[in-house]
Amino acid sequence: MSLIFELDPAVDRTLHDGLVALWTDVSNAGGSVGFVPPVTGDDIRPELVKHLTAMAEGRCRLLVGYDEDGAVAATAFLTLNTHRLMNHWLWLYTVMVHPRHQGQGYGRDLMAAAADAARSIGGIEAIRLTCRGGTGVDRFYASCGYKEVGRVPDAIRVAPGDDRDDIIMLLPLHPQH
Repeated sequence: MSLIFELDPAVDRTLHDGLVALWTDVSNAGGSVGFVPPVTGDDIRPELVKHLTAMAEGRCRLLVGYDEDGAVAATAFLTLNTHRLMNHWLWLYTVMVHPRHQGQGYGRDLMAAAADAARSIGGIEAIRLTCRGGTGVDRFYASCGYKEVGRVPDAIRVAPGDDRDDIIMLLPLHPQH
């Protein structure tokens, strides 16, 4: 079974709650999506509101992957650049696949769907993302075609004495044939 992806879905209460639950579960499973476990939905909601505000302002697009039961199983936020010299590429933030779906190829499907979504936005030539060092996720992104283009040593403090590199990765978008 594969996920069904939707770009820019209407955010109703069900989707909102699904996003909070996904983000909470991914964070508590150790996913590097802005939090360190343990977290609750109350910890996640203010950060989600920032993403939703950016969506309402037209600065951010939401890609959601739904599982066979219609539950939120994966997400990525595509955030447009506001700087006039950098609006030919966008940021990919909060890339998540629910822990119960990991290991089934859904992460690769999500990354391909994100690239397709970015290609559908006029003038976008590349996707940039950052990831936390020490997790191995940079190898996953590399396997999806991303190249490491920068690294800031010890930029992310997970806990006292546990600093991680902030790895910057880029995917040039070539037209699909």
